Amino acid sequence: MSKIEIRNLSFTYPGSDKKILDNINLDIEEGDFIAIIGNNGSGKSTFCKCINGLIPHFIVGDFKGQVLVNGRSTLDLDVGSLARQVAYVYQDFENQIVRPTVLDDASYALLNYGYENYEDLGRKSLIACGLEGREYDYIWQLSGGQTHLLALAGAIALGPDILILDEPIAQLDPQNADKIYEILEDLRKRYNKTIISIEHHTEYIAKYCNKVMLLNKGKISWILPTKEGLSKVDDLKKSDIFPPQITQAAFMLNEKNGEDTKDKVHLPLSIEEGLSYFSNLKLKDYKKEQIENTNEEILRFEDIDFTYNTIKGQPKIIFDKLNLSIKRGDKIALIGSNGAGKSTIMKLLVGLAKAKDGKILFKGEDINQIDEEELAKHISLVYQNPEEMFIKDSIYEDIAFAMKEREVEDYKEKTSNLINRFRLNDLKDRDGRLLSGGQMRRASVAIGIALKPEVLLLDEPTGNLDMATRTEIIKVLEEIKSETETVIIATHDMQLVSQWADRVIVLNAGKVIADKSKDQIFDNDLVKETIAIRAPEIFDLAQAINPKTYVYTVEEFLENIENNLKEGHYED
Repeated sequence: MSKIEIRNLSFTYPGSDKKILDNINLDIEEGDFIAIIGNNGSGKSTFCKCINGLIPHFIVGDFKGQVLVNGRSTLDLDVGSLARQVAYVYQDFENQIVRPTVLDDASYALLNYGYENYEDLGRKSLIACGLEGREYDYIWQLSGGQTHLLALAGAIALGPDILILDEPIAQLDPQNADKIYEILEDLRKRYNKTIISIEHHTEYIAKYCNKVMLLNKGKISWILPTKEGLSKVDDLKKSDIFPPQITQAAFMLNEKNGEDTKDKVHLPLSIEEGLSYFSNLKLKDYKKEQIENTNEEILRFEDIDFTYNTIKGQPKIIFDKLNLSIKRGDKIALIGSNGAGKSTIMKLLVGLAKAKDGKILFKGEDINQIDEEELAKHISLVYQNPEEMFIKDSIYEDIAFAMKEREVEDYKEKTSNLINRFRLNDLKDRDGRLLSGGQMRRASVAIGIALKPEVLLLDEPTGNLDMATRTEIIKVLEEIKSETETVIIATHDMQLVSQWADRVIVLNAGKVIADKSKDQIFDNDLVKETIAIRAPEIFDLAQAINPKTYVYTVEEFLENIENNLKEGHYED
């Protein structure tokens, strides 16, 4: 039975001649778990907003065609009626949290619809989303992952048959990301829910979704069973989608061997399948030499205590006697579960938060004794939400602002140089808040390094980005080495950690539980279990083949195989 029937759907936003959706025809069956993929601007979010009725009831434009939900046209139903059938968890899910306590928020829609048993139903949705026991907590006591689960609980409380999620695991640590998808899978299996997920993380698509749909320039390129769809590597790469690393490795190895890959539909998607696929190959022992940083210390945390007050209960302890030394030239990744204190460290370094006790030294001087404007010349923070970096009406003015205010000589020339360097020429006159995610990230980094700070802090620089844009941001980080020697990144993106960082600091429960190279971190089962981090899949595959092989990219994996074959090391 089709839960959603779409016929000849087209949509154009006001003031535009370009169709964002162009003659879409599609049936989505009851119990489907379908991933919607495509590059930025392909129409994924617009497509989903047509299903829940936001388009055209609230978002106007040129709407043509028909969308049927459970046999009824969305044009004949108001958004309130559709909400009982189609739940939507948005990418900016925090905006869906409207009440102060957990149970209050989960049951709020039920209360508005006049359900007498609204609290009981709200409790059931919290149990389904793994939030049992948090009913009377205030929402600001929740971690990012728990807040995302609360948004999901509020969405499913009305008992909809269809769930739509826009990038449900963006900015979540692996543990919470797993939890989101496990809950969705349980809802599908236990209650036969139909689930639509806009997703860039193809390893999750491979594990949980039964179908995948590729959108390209507003048209459906194809909709296929997941294994077949994710094996279409050429199609995916043309749309800036990266298949699972193991799939890429098999595809690229076939190409190197001269095999026809165009219609290959049986590429491996998981580590287990990869072990079988590469069973006749060996990997050489491989580990990059770690170069010790012998530069002078630039930052020191001495016995830092940091807490924040809560409305009820004891103050929340974030750091208890935190000690940390950072040297000039360090490329550090701060990792840990949501709420571990990564962002707090950055706020402490730029004066947005103050320690209860202890002190932070910048080149031997207490930062609390340094004027904030002077400190900003040396330490710069690029916020997790890049739109917060934009205060003027154009990218050019935003990049120039700090230099102009401080009367930097030749600031106009330096602004133009940054515009060129970060490939922002076509965007320089546009409002930064209206750019795409990747464009915002590039512009925010340009703003961050405008004063050539000695220390650059980036909070989740690859969050909410598609895989191609994440790759571009990694390139940008490599490019700024000459501008900023010392860079600290807070991130859940393990691919970023493994490709970029020289040093990984692991935070858990307000303490540093590990401060090592990436090889030492990803080889430490205790650390991985404690904070539920996950190495890139290609690393785990290589380790399963040879525990002495440390590779983090598909290219490194294939290079190892190629070198091994050249030396005649293989199995019959």
